[in-house]
Amino acid sequence: MRLVIVAVGKLKAGPERLLIERYLERANAAGRAVSLSPVDVVEVAESSARRSAERQKEESEKLLKAVPKGARTILLDSRGSALTSEKFAARLAAFRDAAVPATALMIGGADGFDQGFVKRADASFSFGAATFPHQIVRILLAEQIYRAITILSGHPYHRA
Repeated sequence: MRLVIVAVGKLKAGPERLLIERYLERANAAGRAVSLSPVDVVEVAESSARRSAERQKEESEKLLKAVPKGARTILLDSRGSALTSEKFAARLAAFRDAAVPATALMIGGADGFDQGFVKRADASFSFGAATFPHQIVRILLAEQIYRAITILSGHPYHRA
């Protein structure tokens, strides 16, 4: 199964990008053993609309266009259910085992997602009640992808 991180905004060069690349390199190397293809990253432009609702709608439309055909969608949203590593790994495994061609892991803009977009998602997870910068969410997601792969492969990286 193909994994695609689809995020609003461009991540600039720097330590955040290096850390994400490090986790994704690890995930890509280990993913083949659990039938996961290398992770793709798609960045969509931020909306320049003046009102929050318009920005949410425009950015959600751009995110939706970037979702591969037949993919399941998982939103990273502060209002989503608490994300445990085991739950995330199990969700990816369930999609993979159901022969889903791809899973799109979505990171919205500063205003979040349009509510219509949220209702159409297959799952919505949160990294907690705190608000994180989108760069940090990308790092956390990249690490959790790698951790999920280690859980699925029985590797000792993941410890309870």
